[in-house]
Amino acid sequence: MTLHQLHTQHARSFEANRFVYPVLSRRSGGLSIGVNLNPDKICNFDCIYCQVDRTRQSETRFVELDALLVELDEMLRLATSGEIFATEKFRDTPAELRRVNDIAFSGDGEPTTYRNFDEIIARCAELKVKHGLADVKMVLITNASMLHREHVQRGLAILDQHQGEIWAKLECGTEEYYHLIERTTIPFRQILDNITAAARVRPLVIQALFMRVDGQPPSEAEQDAFCDRLNEITAAGGQLKLVQIYTIARRPAESFVHPLSDAEVDALVDRVRRRTGLTTAGFYGAPFSGD
Repeated sequence: MTLHQLHTQHARSFEANRFVYPVLSRRSGGLSIGVNLNPDKICNFDCIYCQVDRTRQSETRFVELDALLVELDEMLRLATSGEIFATEKFRDTPAELRRVNDIAFSGDGEPTTYRNFDEIIARCAELKVKHGLADVKMVLITNASMLHREHVQRGLAILDQHQGEIWAKLECGTEEYYHLIERTTIPFRQILDNITAAARVRPLVIQALFMRVDGQPPSEAEQDAFCDRLNEITAAGGQLKLVQIYTIARRPAESFVHPLSDAEVDALVDRVRRRTGLTTAGFYGAPFSGD
């Protein structure tokens, strides 16, 4: 089926989309257009706080590039025309949030594991320009594990040309805590080196989710170690323009994981600011229903 045929057959409702989805983002302050490059739910991390249900196999196993581009094209049309805010899901959106803030590459796994990562970034950038959104950010939400790969670096270079922004996951200061939270065979040092190398080229945003594990928040020593890792990145020439400290807002897969209190988030934000001098913002969680 050609791209034109896909477009003419595409339903006008985004509810049926498989790859592109709109969300009102608490961290971006507007409409974020999500692009899921991992519909198979495969990820090289198995984070204890992840909200993706990996016990059920997804009906969509592979990224169908033409279908994804059709969905994104239509989503951007709905957003720029304002039609999306007439739908039931978004009709109560406050006026100040009725804006497209970004196109975000994330989804049900690590987006940089997608083998045609550089191609999809280029094609999505073309659609962004087509819809008059040249100034809208393209955000990569990543665990930073694959930033050293050549096809990923090519994609990052394209992002740099199109208001790109990298949100790199870093939410621990020690190897032990890293493996407790992320449950991966990828070395912690690889993550730190990749973040540092990428941040030497362009400013990065650090996204750090902290939580209670078996009722306990991260220790003060772990929090200090997290600050030390941030300081090591900047001392090595890495540019960090923002550190986002947030916690769990929806029920995760593991029952022993719970959000920090608002006061705990505030205290951690204050600690990071004091120990690193970096711009830091906090985002609060929510108790789970039934708790």
